[in-house]
Amino acid sequence: MPLSAVFHTSSLQKQVAALSDAFAIAGEFLHCDVINSGHINMTFRATYRKPDGTTRRYIFQRVNDAVFPCPRDVMHNVEKVTNHIRWKMLRVLKTPFRQTLNLYSARGGRKYLEIPGSGFWRCYNCIENTHTFDVADHPRQAYEAARAFGAFQQLLCDMNPEDIHETIPFFHHTRRRFDHLEKAAAADSHGRLNTCRKELDFIRRRERYVDVLLDLQERGELPVRIVHNDTKINNVMLDRETDKAVCVIDLDTVMPGSVLYDFGDMVRTMTSPAAEDEENLDKTFLRMPMFEAVVKGYLEAARDFITPQEVSKLAFSGLLITLETGIRFLTDYLEGDVYFKTKKERHNLHRARTQLRLVESMEEQMPEMEEWRSKKIWRMVGISAIMF
Repeated sequence: MPLSAVFHTSSLQKQVAALSDAFAIAGEFLHCDVINSGHINMTFRATYRKPDGTTRRYIFQRVNDAVFPCPRDVMHNVEKVTNHIRWKMLRVLKTPFRQTLNLYSARGGRKYLEIPGSGFWRCYNCIENTHTFDVADHPRQAYEAARAFGAFQQLLCDMNPEDIHETIPFFHHTRRRFDHLEKAAAADSHGRLNTCRKELDFIRRRERYVDVLLDLQERGELPVRIVHNDTKINNVMLDRETDKAVCVIDLDTVMPGSVLYDFGDMVRTMTSPAAEDEENLDKTFLRMPMFEAVVKGYLEAARDFITPQEVSKLAFSGLLITLETGIRFLTDYLEGDVYFKTKKERHNLHRARTQLRLVESMEEQMPEMEEWRSKKIWRMVGISAIMF
């Protein structure tokens, strides 16, 4: 039976089992589990029994072609980046990575499989004895995750950004995000505007933030680098016993951009004790010990390539990316939840409210954030004070 027919007529377990032959996975398929942590792609962890009786697990993932209209470009980027990292790992002795993501070849030698009617599929190695966190419980976790993302950027800093496709155009173009929100509010296509006017007004009062980094980029003061673009703490696998960083995952949004967007998303996702969709806003605030850990971990890995201008905007980038994410959630809510997966009524509105409350907390603590960035951290990581 053709693989496309299996995907249209069989159960989920049989569908994933059918991928084994397509990706030449050795062993007997036992079962698969659904991984629900991501907002975008469909992800499954499949277990196989090898001929010697041991088991091995693989990750199968379907690329969301509604979010990524050119899946081949996504796979081009992922293959380029993983190959480059593996090459660098042969030459770099000190790195926080114990393992790297590896793509398995499908029939025909490509690193993906296109199933008519069922989209693009790929197969990764499963990074064992690791776990992830949606919220950092201890500064050490935030430090390790930030250091891993800094090391990820460092490993890619000698790649030509022109070799990587822009899979989501203007992904961190905050002005375009702001204007898109205004259009969604004006259209009010799902009749939701009256439920979120307070949040919309909050964002409008902060329009002055949206062009700050864009203006620096326009003047050539921020270098273009290959960056991750989705540096949530749960995109770093941590060792289950030591909580040391093992591997950066979820590479679909790797694109040319600014390291400040990556750093800002670290601050957004690693400093608050609340989940991204927490409805009790009293639980949402920036924890300074976590911010300090993020700065320290990141700069320890990035200090060899980061510029003074980039360092000067570290604290601000956290505020900006948190505001931008709130804008994205609110836009998706107004447009009928077409981008982010939702699990409950008004889910994207709750997500937006959490981000905007975190923006408030960052505004309140910005003087302390800037002080830590400018006066303390350089002594700890050996960066010359002249950078500040």
